[in-house]
Amino acid sequence: MTYRDRFEAVYDAYYPAIHQYAARRTGSPDDTADVISETFLTAWRRIGDVPEGEEALLWLYGVARRVLANQQRGDLRRAVLTERLRAELAADRPVRPVDLDHVRAAFDKLPERDREVLALACWEGLTSQRIAKVLGCTAIAARTRLHRARKRMAAALERQASLTNAMGEA
Repeated sequence: MTYRDRFEAVYDAYYPAIHQYAARRTGSPDDTADVISETFLTAWRRIGDVPEGEEALLWLYGVARRVLANQQRGDLRRAVLTERLRAELAADRPVRPVDLDHVRAAFDKLPERDREVLALACWEGLTSQRIAKVLGCTAIAARTRLHRARKRMAAALERQASLTNAMGEA
């Protein structure tokens, strides 16, 4: 009997039992399928270690048990990492004070090109040389774009302040 024949015989004989074993211990069909595939992949790789007869089922249960344990450890690690990431993101989330709405309004009225260069400089903290690499232009061109965008932002802020003052006086 070849290794392939031996594996097929074990698979055909014990697939239903391993399927039921995994299905009763997992929360989803995908997890069940993962356990089954890992169990039989191990059996394929180690077909020479799989005992004969009914002992093969016990051996497969042992493999499936270890696969489930690994799966559960992985799920726990992912849950812990997800929670830690959520906490870090919540702590790092910038709080937008209400009194800066006029800045956002002025920024939003700028052309996309100006918003992009200002965001790279202010939000990302990039220098003109680095902005140039992002934009695919020379450092001089990036510095010029940034200078012009800052001037347009200042003008937009003045217009926004005038508009806000006019609305407040009315």
